[in-house]
Amino acid sequence: MGIVGIKKTVMGVITRWLNQESDPDYSLAPLSSFERLCYEIHPGDVILIEGRSRVSEVIKLITQSPWTHSALYIGRLYELGNRPLQNKLVSEYRLEMDKPYIIEALLGEGTVIYPLDKYAEEHLRICRPKGLSPEDTRKVVGYAVDRLGNGYDIRQLLDLARFMFPYSFLPRRWRSSLFSHNAGIQTRTVCSTMIGEAFQSVRFPILPFAEKTPDDKIHLYQRNPRLMTPRDFDFSPYFDIVKYPFFNLDDLSLYRHLPWASSDLYCNNPDDCYTTESTVTDTTDADSAETSADKSGSVSTTATTPATSQGENS
Repeated sequence: MGIVGIKKTVMGVITRWLNQESDPDYSLAPLSSFERLCYEIHPGDVILIEGRSRVSEVIKLITQSPWTHSALYIGRLYELGNRPLQNKLVSEYRLEMDKPYIIEALLGEGTVIYPLDKYAEEHLRICRPKGLSPEDTRKVVGYAVDRLGNGYDIRQLLDLARFMFPYSFLPRRWRSSLFSHNAGIQTRTVCSTMIGEAFQSVRFPILPFAEKTPDDKIHLYQRNPRLMTPRDFDFSPYFDIVKYPFFNLDDLSLYRHLPWASSDLYCNNPDDCYTTESTVTDTTDADSAETSADKSGSVSTTATTPATSQGENS
């Protein structure tokens, strides 16, 4: 085995160790409702994940944030509005047209596409780009799709950890991949960098630098995407946080508690109301009605009776 093979084996062992996850604590109530997330989420939204792996704990430490991973929601394939792109995803990745998908960069896998329900048991947050046009949403999604198959840049992750620690024996810029300016398209990336580059491709701001010129004008400069972390989408003033708690206080169905006068009362106008009894359709109910008719001499399965006053039950 050559040096390349040894290096690949060692990196594989390290990657598997870093990706090892702790078991979820099912004794705790879920913080959010995945069912409601599926209802609320839109294509182009960024999903933040609170991971449970060893590398997630490292990211929490260096970013001081619970959000350790990010993914781009692209929606269902029929929502892409691009027939060649749909056919490519179906043929190359065996995807289903009516299933919701995300694109993410994962350690050990690279940039990949997965169903949204992969994270059904995780603590998630939706970050929605404010005012992003449908056309630019398609461009952002297309950018991410074009990066499928790219490798994961573990060197960038290590350099990012070194850069964010307050103290270091080596200068932060020394032999760091974060500040390299290589021409061409990067073939390796990490989750937040890929998503940040997708939004920057349509000039959508995340956490830009602002400079005030001598003539009182403001110039914005895009932040280096290789320095981006999942928490940047959470902190960005250009992304809305969409919450979907497990117990949603707004979802109380208040219309069920409106002061209706009667469930069978209908009005042509406030002074002209009538009631309509339900038509008997059940066989048992019909037999009972016939028995009652024999005793009383008549029965009406549908009756219309004028109301004596507005809101009075018949």
